[in-house]
Amino acid sequence: MLKLARTIHFDDSDKNVFSRPAESGEWAISGGFEFSNWTEADLAGKARQAFANGWLSIDGFGRATFVAVAQIEPTEVAGLEQRLAQHFVEIYGAPSVEAALPAAREEIGYMQELCEDHAPNTLLAVQRELTEAGVKESFRAIQPAEAELDIVAVHGSVD
Repeated sequence: MLKLARTIHFDDSDKNVFSRPAESGEWAISGGFEFSNWTEADLAGKARQAFANGWLSIDGFGRATFVAVAQIEPTEVAGLEQRLAQHFVEIYGAPSVEAALPAAREEIGYMQELCEDHAPNTLLAVQRELTEAGVKESFRAIQPAEAELDIVAVHGSVD
């Protein structure tokens, strides 16, 4: 059984903290690659919030604070790989979809590894920090029974 994560919302706060919020139910990956050449100067406002704890949806390339582990079919994975590879061409200047596919597969594979040991509906949160060595990501799993309102409703400032 293959697993990946879908964006999930408990309230409308993502609409206020991300410049491009993801819709609920979109397949998602960490998306930390977006910040690979960022400096402290880039960490302001809504961009800082996306950096600090935003998952990247593959459907609309928006951000979400939480994702939930879900089952996915192999054919869906292949489609997501193509979509992400196309994004790498359009946004990051990859020479072709074919050239970008290995990177897309790696990103989606990494997310599948994050999800594989968690039961469906387990919530995942990401936290990033900028270090001298680059972007450091850490992940937290929250079992559905543990998800209290104070865990899911706290966001940083957008200033």
